[in-house]
Amino acid sequence: MATFRQRALDEASMHETGRFFVEEGPVSKYFGQNVLDLDKMRGYMSQQAYEAVLASVKFGAKLDRGVSNEIASGMKAWAMEMGATHYTHLFHPLTDSTAEKHEAFISFKDGKAFEKFNGSALVQQEPDASSFPNGGLRNTFEARGYSAWDPSSPVFVMDGTLCIPSVFVSYTGEALDTKVPNLKSMHALSEAASSVAALFDENVKSVKVNLGIEQEYFLVDESLYNARPDLVLTGRTVIGHTSAKDQQLEDHYFGAIPSRVRAFMKDFETEAYKLGILLQTRHNEVAPNQFECAPVFCEATKAIDQNMMLMIIMQKVAEKHRLKVIFHEKPFDGVNGSGKHCNWSLTTDTGVNLLSPGKTPTKNLQFLSFYASVLRAVHKHHYLLMTSVASLSNSYRLGGNEAPPAVMSVFSGSTLYSVFQAIMNMKDIKESVASSQESIKIVNSIPEIFPDNTDRNRTSPFAFTGNRFEFRAVGSSQNVASAVYVLNSIVAESLNEFKAYVDALELAGEVRSSAVMAVVRRFITESRDIMFEGNGYSKEWEVESGARGLKAVKNVTEAYEVYHEPQTVELFDRLGVLAPNEVEARFEILNETYVKKLQIEARILGDMCLNHVIPAAVKYQNILIENVKGMKDIFGDSFMEYCASEVETLKKISLYINGVSADVESLVEARKKANRIEDIAERAKVYSHEVKDMMEKVRLSADNLEMLIDDEMWPLPKYRELLFF
Repeated sequence: MATFRQRALDEASMHETGRFFVEEGPVSKYFGQNVLDLDKMRGYMSQQAYEAVLASVKFGAKLDRGVSNEIASGMKAWAMEMGATHYTHLFHPLTDSTAEKHEAFISFKDGKAFEKFNGSALVQQEPDASSFPNGGLRNTFEARGYSAWDPSSPVFVMDGTLCIPSVFVSYTGEALDTKVPNLKSMHALSEAASSVAALFDENVKSVKVNLGIEQEYFLVDESLYNARPDLVLTGRTVIGHTSAKDQQLEDHYFGAIPSRVRAFMKDFETEAYKLGILLQTRHNEVAPNQFECAPVFCEATKAIDQNMMLMIIMQKVAEKHRLKVIFHEKPFDGVNGSGKHCNWSLTTDTGVNLLSPGKTPTKNLQFLSFYASVLRAVHKHHYLLMTSVASLSNSYRLGGNEAPPAVMSVFSGSTLYSVFQAIMNMKDIKESVASSQESIKIVNSIPEIFPDNTDRNRTSPFAFTGNRFEFRAVGSSQNVASAVYVLNSIVAESLNEFKAYVDALELAGEVRSSAVMAVVRRFITESRDIMFEGNGYSKEWEVESGARGLKAVKNVTEAYEVYHEPQTVELFDRLGVLAPNEVEARFEILNETYVKKLQIEARILGDMCLNHVIPAAVKYQNILIENVKGMKDIFGDSFMEYCASEVETLKKISLYINGVSADVESLVEARKKANRIEDIAERAKVYSHEVKDMMEKVRLSADNLEMLIDDEMWPLPKYRELLFF
């Protein structure tokens, strides 16, 4: 009888390449067709209603409920034209995913059916607040919570449902999602950044955050995926020996995209374009079967909403192609993990990128002011910022291969770094190297290459890349908002302090330009320890970063304690981003999520060892035993001369079987011990040490057995099969 693995391999070999979502003509012809943008709204409502929406979207004005019925009626008319029969508030609970409750437009009166969608249904819904992670903000019997329309992100139709981007709060108003604190952080940052930008241009009234979110992911054949219980339940392989060939030849990165993958990419891009997601980049990543897509920059709220929708689209489209998309940060041991690189920048309402140095950054005092403020914010709160991306799954990735290390640093590039050195040393600042740097000439037929002001440092968690910062440490499965609202908040605090220092110097009689430069010098000098231009993977940096006072996130659950630090609680409270009880709730949720996910991993590891690994090992062990017995019957006392290797293999298999069995028992006991601890933070710490350590021990023995057992008897798809189509 064929093993489950062999059946999966046979089925996978029959999966064909094809397209399922094909549109005629150029992308511009159907781009955004499923989105109700501001231009389309004009045709579905009065000028008064349209202007109310416009004011809310463009200027953050509170929407007048008096026009909500008309707006809802217009949305319903458009949605029904698009084939929608239902509507839903789409929100982001504290699960790193999206949530939706669908309601039908259909209603009845006097025995007759008609479609209905009023303003109150548009403005708010009532999901069950106690059934989502809430960190003690709601009791089980206190179920009421509200989702409310967020006009800053456009509504759209997907799968016959009008989707309304929304926030999610408790009955008493506490944030139960990632969007509310993110919106509040952007408001705080806009006010702080505007006050500093007004030092240089009094016409600046607001500043917005732009994001470009690069999404990395793995693809696995659906049949092989279904034959791996660990992938199905946890998103990663809890056992599995590395493949003889993986990424060591560096031939997959930017290589030719496989035909089956390219068909999948074209299909999910088509569906993304219909939803107004302007995807621009696609390519092979470093690890086998790892890929990346990236959109054009847009406003942060919209970018985050679109990224979450993109993940849903990719998963739906993959089903058509008999593929599975894996967003887990480290699904396969020994090869690169996946991140979600966040390119973060600030733009004024007058159209100026505040992080663009121009051709001569030494003369751009505004740029230096904002760069120094970001630098100081990251230095002061480096541990909090790094903890904002800390999770069980991301902890498997950080510090390995191309993932950034788990200690924060800022890479500026040689040009800017030399400028900052001169500022700190109070020396004359010479013109930017880039202004006089010669182009790179290769041969006559190749156009000249003009170098950028900065190189790229893939080992830096927070690197400046010319006109933006790239926060590379965010995990591929995470909702970016969880890290972005922390980044926005710490920068807002720093900019407020920058403005206060400048005002104080001006009040003392200092000329503004001199006052600004003095604060720039102060901020850069105070933050010099966060600047690092070298190799973040090196052992030397590990030692040096500690000497500089930079704390690495070595244990996720211990890092969560930063949310209990007074300066963290005070930061969020003062800026109005999170109240103290909301910070505490997130601390509880983070620890609870860590425990639950690791508990699932430990359970499936034990199940796979007992139900798959050990039975296969015993079966092969019995074959070897029969072989040795037969050799003894034939050769008598000299049989060992002819089957020494079989006996040695038998010994190894027996030892590993005993080891796996005993260690699984110890793993169960470690879980029981941890589960008896009532305090969730302490329970998480025990899980992070004792349970996690025991899991690694179990895996080692199981992986050794994989290398000894007859290939045809091994029941689980191997890495060489999962990672190579």
